Amino acid sequence: MTQFITARFAGGVGRSLLCICLLWPPLLLAQVAPVELATVERRDIVETLRLSGSLSSPQSARLSPDIEGRLVRLAVDAGARVKTGDILFQLDDELARLELGQAVASEHEAEADLANARRRVVEVRELVSKKTFPESEARNLEAEVEKLQAILERRRAERAFAAATLERHSHRAPFGGVIAERNADLGERVDTGSNVLLLVSTDRLQLDLRVPQQYFGRIRVGTPVRIGLDALAGKTIETQVAMIVPVSDPDARTFTARARIDNADAQLAPGMSVSALLRVGTERQAEVVPRDALIRYPDGRTTVWVARVDGDRYVVNERLVSTGLGFDGVMEILEGLAEGERVVIRGNESLRQGQQVRIRE
Repeated sequence: MTQFITARFAGGVGRSLLCICLLWPPLLLAQVAPVELATVERRDIVETLRLSGSLSSPQSARLSPDIEGRLVRLAVDAGARVKTGDILFQLDDELARLELGQAVASEHEAEADLANARRRVVEVRELVSKKTFPESEARNLEAEVEKLQAILERRRAERAFAAATLERHSHRAPFGGVIAERNADLGERVDTGSNVLLLVSTDRLQLDLRVPQQYFGRIRVGTPVRIGLDALAGKTIETQVAMIVPVSDPDARTFTARARIDNADAQLAPGMSVSALLRVGTERQAEVVPRDALIRYPDGRTTVWVARVDGDRYVVNERLVSTGLGFDGVMEILEGLAEGERVVIRGNESLRQGQQVRIRE
């Protein structure tokens, strides 16, 4: 009986040990956390400056007629796109056409008088050479030719003036753009002070940013600018500072940085609000890590998990770091890490000091 109990006890212990041995590998694997690593790099540090503003047009003009008259044609309305040289509006030009006709007729008359006088001078000079015509009379005819030449030049100037006046009854677009306003109707009498149309160029827009004065000298022509559009969610435009206005606003303590934006596809419009991200060089280098490597605690501490090779395996240790500027998805490390070290960027939520990890592709 005793031998039977001993045998049963031994068999039970053996089965228990066998179960433990079978479960041990999964338990071990559960302690080896899968993680993703990134290498600490040394890079140029860039400060990002966020500003807001609105788009504007570098060209806009309130179009008034050059002369007084009655509107007989409006070729465009608000919202119309026009090209340089397109006729926008016309004034009644009936009287101007009549004046031009009179000027042309006067010019032809002066040309005929001058041609006749020149012919007579040639004839008289032949008679003078034969001693059959007084020299003084010949000189009087030559003076008459000079007088008629001056009259012809005046008539030509009058004809050119009449033609220019007629041309000014048609107003053409000085540049391409969009008609933003129409402030007159057909039949109205307008003068040189009337703002008939407002023309705004939209092919190229500009963004004036009010930059805090402490950045003066650090932001210069060529500084990269990334523009986000509130009206077009998710759309960004890469451009750069094209001009610095070196005058500081003493009240706001800012200066103006201007960026230009190509708008040939007409997706943007003057007046749109935008947010701008300026990349300002700091002229220094430091170690950087991806933002996902950082763990921030409520007490203000910031740490990372550093992975190191221990024999044929990786183990991790938590390390306190001091951070600086963030940009392009990375964070500057002021203290705590060295270039070339590897840090955990995925799977770092529940690691333990000295824990073994495996690299997850």
